[in-house]
Amino acid sequence: MTIRKGEAWGRASPLPADGAVVRSDAEARAIVTAARRRNAAVPTLGLLAGDLCATLGGGGDEARLHSPEAMTLPVDLGSVLIDGRQHWFVAHLVVRRSWWRGRVVAAMNAQYLGDWDVAPRSHPNDGRLVILDGNPPFGQRILARRRLPLGTHLPHPGIDVRRVAALQLDLERPMPIELDGERVGVGRRLSIRVEPDALHCVI
Repeated sequence: MTIRKGEAWGRASPLPADGAVVRSDAEARAIVTAARRRNAAVPTLGLLAGDLCATLGGGGDEARLHSPEAMTLPVDLGSVLIDGRQHWFVAHLVVRRSWWRGRVVAAMNAQYLGDWDVAPRSHPNDGRLVILDGNPPFGQRILARRRLPLGTHLPHPGIDVRRVAALQLDLERPMPIELDGERVGVGRRLSIRVEPDALHCVI
């Protein structure tokens, strides 16, 4: 069940013996992808770093993951068909040629993208992705970049922000696509959706 307002989230429970410790969003995505490709269950992920870890409040202490103080949290997973090929992402999807010119689209399951607080109102277990879509002028991009570390770049007249369970994105031409900080190729037609409660993460 996705989180509801006023309800407790997660439970005190250490990483199980068959869990996987990961040190980046890309490493977590690789484990998810490998499991899904062979139709296997995704192991519980012990998070030590990455944007999803930061969003969940993880501290990077590996000993804690195996201790009674560890918290296990249900987390949503991002799914995307890129020109018909299936991919997954744990933290974010970004479509861009450059941060400084052209259209930029981000689908955020996590709140952070590196040092930037891109989606300050996102929650990784609410059954929604935060979509930011914009092509603001260069000067406005400079101002927004200065505000990104504190999450004060929103609202912005040049950035459309939505919370969705699914989104069909048809681009004017193929564009580079990054999943969890790694470029996976180029694409033009993207079918993005959230898979609620698809992951269990330990911090």
